[in-house]
Amino acid sequence: MCPTTQIQSSVLHGVKDLRIEPRTLEAPTADELQVRIASTGLCGSDLHYYSHFRNGDILVREPLSLGHESAGMVTAVGSSVSSFKVGDKVALEVGIPCSKCERCEQGRYNICKEMRFRSSGKSFPHFQGTLQERINHPAQWCHKLPEDVSLDVGALLEPLGVALHAFRRSLMPSNGNATVLVFGAGAVGLLCAAVATLRGAKKVIIADIDAGRLDFAVKNGFAHGSYLVPMKRGTDIDENIAIAKETAAAIGTVDSIGEVDVVFECTGVPSCVQASIFATRPGGRVMLVGMGHPIQTLPLGAAALREVDIVGVFRYANTYPESIEIVQQATKAIKAGKAAPDLSKLVTHRFSGLEEAAKAFEMAGKTKDADGNLVLKVVIDSSGESA
Repeated sequence: MCPTTQIQSSVLHGVKDLRIEPRTLEAPTADELQVRIASTGLCGSDLHYYSHFRNGDILVREPLSLGHESAGMVTAVGSSVSSFKVGDKVALEVGIPCSKCERCEQGRYNICKEMRFRSSGKSFPHFQGTLQERINHPAQWCHKLPEDVSLDVGALLEPLGVALHAFRRSLMPSNGNATVLVFGAGAVGLLCAAVATLRGAKKVIIADIDAGRLDFAVKNGFAHGSYLVPMKRGTDIDENIAIAKETAAAIGTVDSIGEVDVVFECTGVPSCVQASIFATRPGGRVMLVGMGHPIQTLPLGAAALREVDIVGVFRYANTYPESIEIVQQATKAIKAGKAAPDLSKLVTHRFSGLEEAAKAFEMAGKTKDADGNLVLKVVIDSSGESA
């Protein structure tokens, strides 16, 4: 058992005010692991906190370490834990539910009202994030990584879980003829496309306003085809609805896909949500994955008359084991020379050490770097931190 030790943490004190500070870390309790964080991906919620010291209506009320997409190495094991050992590679599931309420008992712990989620300002005191040298975390919410899964990909299991959870709730037909549309070619949108592709969709079309991201998606096996969404906006509701219909019709011509079985809407942009409804076949589903405008004008009549289900998606539950299988499925296909999404290519930029966190956040807020290269997933590599 390791003694109490001093660690370094990246701590947000205000808008773009990150500081490296020491913290005291106790030995892990009986049911915990102590994990040395090695790889942390930055996501949109982290960026909102960094840029605005808030995420929508959620305010930061005390200094907060960000980061929740993480993997690392076990450095100490609690006395009651028998399924892990020092040196194991693990991915961290950082949402801790109450495990007692009705939702938890149903296995839907992602919507537990008492959920504490690392790097979120929702619960108070805040549950500190993973941009720290080490953390203690319940062994129940740590997932052992196979040798062939890297720590970077282990960190990607968190956003991959969002995509897998959305896929499960989509009830995508399993007959091999399913057609899928994804709005948004950011990391989560690409992962939604990847899951649908790997789970047997006949055609996956991805749509975005960024041609570079669409090119990446098709060239790297995440989607079969793409559509560049025009930057066209109407002057009133009627005109915007007409544009949404036009967009849906235009997407239907891509690879002659027509109306689709499932739309994964990963932008939250009203025009894309509207187009999603028109692009879906009667009896299909629109999955609301993107956290966008909280109040929207939608053509609900068009959905109701064709029984298009509009389904919310929030984080994930019970996804990590299957996400690891998905990663291994993709890797195996690529090694066999088959077309499959290479999830490791989502990591486009790396920064070494907690002291580089501010630079990493600034990069994560861009779509291209100074050299014109695509920015998808930015990772802070803290594997070289002192043990």
